[in-house]
Amino acid sequence: SLFFCRMGGRNETKVMYFILLGFPTTGELQLLLFSALLLAYLLTVLENFLIIFIIQNNHSLQTPMYFFLGNLSFLEIWYVSVIEPKMITDVLSPDKRISFQGCMAQLHFFVTFVCTEYVLLAAMAYDRFVAICRPLRYPLIMSHKFCAQLVAGCWMCGLATSSIKLSFIAQLSFCDVDKINHYFCDISPLLNISCSDSSLAELVDFTLALLVIMLPLCTVVASYVCILSTVLKIPSSQGRQKAFSTCSSHLTVVILFYSTTLFTYAHPKLMYTYRANKLVSVLYTVVVPLLNPLIYCLRNKEVRVAMRKTFTCRR
Repeated sequence: SLFFCRMGGRNETKVMYFILLGFPTTGELQLLLFSALLLAYLLTVLENFLIIFIIQNNHSLQTPMYFFLGNLSFLEIWYVSVIEPKMITDVLSPDKRISFQGCMAQLHFFVTFVCTEYVLLAAMAYDRFVAICRPLRYPLIMSHKFCAQLVAGCWMCGLATSSIKLSFIAQLSFCDVDKINHYFCDISPLLNISCSDSSLAELVDFTLALLVIMLPLCTVVASYVCILSTVLKIPSSQGRQKAFSTCSSHLTVVILFYSTTLFTYAHPKLMYTYRANKLVSVLYTVVVPLLNPLIYCLRNKEVRVAMRKTFTCRR
């Protein structure tokens, strides 16, 4: 996995590929793990395609909230597809190699999608804030043009953050260690096996991680504090329940996604532990994307009604 060349009178090494160690399992567990991961991936993609299809084919769901939800489903299809296919094949394959270019590409797209989702969830929280706290001005503020600009801004933020992080990580040297103790190319495992000084790359990664996580999280918290304050002033219990029901799905998804990723990315390299991070990574790369569509469908009455209408009409 190492290519040796001579430059300026000294030997240089360039990593041609990495070996993803993944999860050590026995023969029987390998087949079980392969089946579970494959089923989870197929269900996640199917669920998100179903949400997009239902939103596109129901006029009652052509609102800003479901516009954001459709974009979230679109994002999560790509999000899981960057990680899980390689992860699934590596469970049974003895060859767990990934090329250096493939590793950098996987890292770039993964960080882009993760950062985009952070900001998109914050935009969805802002949408709920305007809907509940500024209901009369909601159609004016959350126009289709503004919603499209918000989504475009989310993607631009994700792309910019990923490009900056990758520009520092790609410059690192990887000498004699080519084994990544993870099931995909993530930032902390790469920083840990670098043989060059990674302090600047680590500082940039940690700073951007805090910004991309904490700023959207502050937006979410501020939005829900205002929402809670407004809802508690509603005199009827039925009105309060209706207001909370429009936020419960989103709030559940935010708690699941932010809590798992915050544990992984908002700490320096020195606090990195392989086993804990791999287990938590399974939550936000496999479990949370699988649960998100179910949460939105099961906890959202409008989506359930639209789903029944869609398939009843087609039958």
